[in-house]
Amino acid sequence: MLDIQIIRDNPDKIKKGVTDKNYDPALVDKVLELDGKKRELLSQVEKLRADRNTAAKNKDIESGKRLKVELQKLEPELEKIDSEYFEILKKLPNPAADDVKIGKDDTENKVIRKWGEPTKFNFKPFDHVGIGEKLGLINIEKAGKITGTRFGYLMGEAVLIEYAIVQLVFETLTNESTLREIANKVEEGYNPKPFIPVVPPVMIKPEVFDRMGRLYPKEERYYIPSDDVYLIGSAEHTLGPLHMDETLLEKDLPIRYIGFSTAFRREAGSYGKDTKGFPIKLWKFVPGIWVGRITDKWILKHGCPGKTNIEKLILLIT
Repeated sequence: MLDIQIIRDNPDKIKKGVTDKNYDPALVDKVLELDGKKRELLSQVEKLRADRNTAAKNKDIESGKRLKVELQKLEPELEKIDSEYFEILKKLPNPAADDVKIGKDDTENKVIRKWGEPTKFNFKPFDHVGIGEKLGLINIEKAGKITGTRFGYLMGEAVLIEYAIVQLVFETLTNESTLREIANKVEEGYNPKPFIPVVPPVMIKPEVFDRMGRLYPKEERYYIPSDDVYLIGSAEHTLGPLHMDETLLEKDLPIRYIGFSTAFRREAGSYGKDTKGFPIKLWKFVPGIWVGRITDKWILKHGCPGKTNIEKLILLIT
């Protein structure tokens, strides 16, 4: 969630960041409007509470009653505005870094690096679903009858390949010598501390999900009312809060985790359209998460090890 002070100080920059991510920039104006109302009401409520405490100390019963009535009128209004304020604030995305290319969709993505050249066929090749169905490795038709649309069975050698890739990822990211090789490509002497493998819970409490900053957009989440829990949309959702309400010592950083879990999400709208009928409601994710010291230098490098790790893994797989 964005710091409200940053929004107050840089409304135009935040509006641009929101627009670049295809959100409505009017949300920024609404947040600032509610922020103003909230601060004004809060000031009034705090003054009334202070006056009421003074009246109680002075045993001024009449003033105490009057102030109580005024508070009973203002406090619900403050609570309502506060709730609406946070609801909108949580919807605002973080602006992209200045060097991130802005595009209308994935057709405007910039290619950073290539390895080799794509194979050219003199016939129209099958996609992964077509190949999987022909080889009996994917069965979407049966899944549609049993579970519903956007699901599929992964079978036979495809399952073995999936778990072999997971094992490769875990072996790579928990091996200090391999990580040192990767880390030195980021910077000579960059910390090669291995990741700790974790199989995290796939359910999360609403308040923890919210604090993690991943509860929204709610329409993509699966909620179980009888237990008041959500199904996670990625292993990072329950990996992130692993040190919730703890104070970490700098000497122990970085702390790195690599998780593996089933992940549940609706992928509302056109997101996931390229799956062409293969499951987009249930995934198995292997996300990495690490906690480090927040400095400008660290922030600039934060994504680099992850990107280099991914490049290494893709080359190993291919």
